[in-house]
Amino acid sequence: MASVRRKVRGARVSIWLTGRANVRRRGYAPAAGEAGLDLGKIVAATVRLLDAEGLGRLSMRRLAAELGVTAMSVYWYVDTKDELLELALDHAYAELDLPAEDGGDWAAQLRQLAHEHRRILVAHPWVSRLAGEYLNVGPHAMACVAAAQRAMRRAGLPEECLTGGLSLLFPFSYGFGGVGGRLAELGEDYGAFVRALREQPECVRPPAARSPVPDQPVPEGPEAPEALEAPEAPEAPDLPVLPAHEQRDRDFAFALECVLAGMAAMRDRVAEQVRPTITPA
Repeated sequence: MASVRRKVRGARVSIWLTGRANVRRRGYAPAAGEAGLDLGKIVAATVRLLDAEGLGRLSMRRLAAELGVTAMSVYWYVDTKDELLELALDHAYAELDLPAEDGGDWAAQLRQLAHEHRRILVAHPWVSRLAGEYLNVGPHAMACVAAAQRAMRRAGLPEECLTGGLSLLFPFSYGFGGVGGRLAELGEDYGAFVRALREQPECVRPPAARSPVPDQPVPEGPEAPEALEAPEAPEAPDLPVLPAHEQRDRDFAFALECVLAGMAAMRDRVAEQVRPTITPA
């Protein structure tokens, strides 16, 4: 087991890179009442606890109590809490509804992936934190990546641009969904945030007049340059106030369309750059 706990340059070695993600320890003999215990049940219970109580309260003892077993019984399946959290992370990605592999509109498929990614991040606020801490190369996470690559190939992105496309799509949904999940976890109201922006014209007011010379007062009176006069603040726009979830959905949908439009534009630009020049005979 020591080799499994080995660190590489101070970093953890992912359980998915050890070949031990589904291996039970040799010599394991279940105690009375533990015969039905398996790794799947352990991971499912971990996800339930993370959803209900958050990362901060999860411990191997708390998990064992939830399962009605001893903590040592859990350690027959995983060496560390880190390994357990990696398994829980990929378990959450198993909830993704991936697009079909047999063709389809590339933009619709990427749109589906982004919405699904955001959905699990909001449903499981702890996922965004774990995805930023662990390598996240479990089979379900990689299936999501493969689905995105297939759609990007159908979009016409060349192979050398696929990683760039992935770096655009998933960090976008990760950031939006991660913030949404955290707000939900804290009980914050996204709608209140939007209303506060609309009710504070100072948010869009140009900066006040400043002196061109540091530590010198701004000239006043007739000598004050016109360019330094602060214009009047615009009135706050009179926009309808939507329910918080509708506002979040609308903002995400708009931003996602910008992402897809940008991807299509870059595809066309790359195609122009690599198009061979034909010299007239």
